[in-house]
Amino acid sequence: MGKFRELIAYKKGFALLMDVFNLTKDFPKSEQYSLVDQMRRSSRSVCSSIGEAYKKRRYPNHFISKLSDADMENGETQVWLDVALACNYISEEKFNYLDAQCEEISKLLNFMISHPAKFA
Repeated sequence: MGKFRELIAYKKGFALLMDVFNLTKDFPKSEQYSLVDQMRRSSRSVCSSIGEAYKKRRYPNHFISKLSDADMENGETQVWLDVALACNYISEEKFNYLDAQCEEISKLLNFMISHPAKFA
């Protein structure tokens, strides 16, 4: 089977985390230790959980559990995007783009969760 870095979910998750990283560089300094840290942490956790899941793919329950964690972190990223939009730190256009990325990642993760044997 290849490497976790070859998974579409990982590639899209990594692109999202880099978008979040670059986006949050321009957030107010007052948000550095709250919203910025939370957004960066949750978006990074998506990829780290995918990497961990892939290394546990021989054990379907562990694989599914870690992918579920990745999906949970992805959902948390969406919450922080909601906050960023409500605080006018990002445009609606940027929000829609990033939220659509999150939704696509979620679909990919849920496919993997539903079909763990395809990744064993």
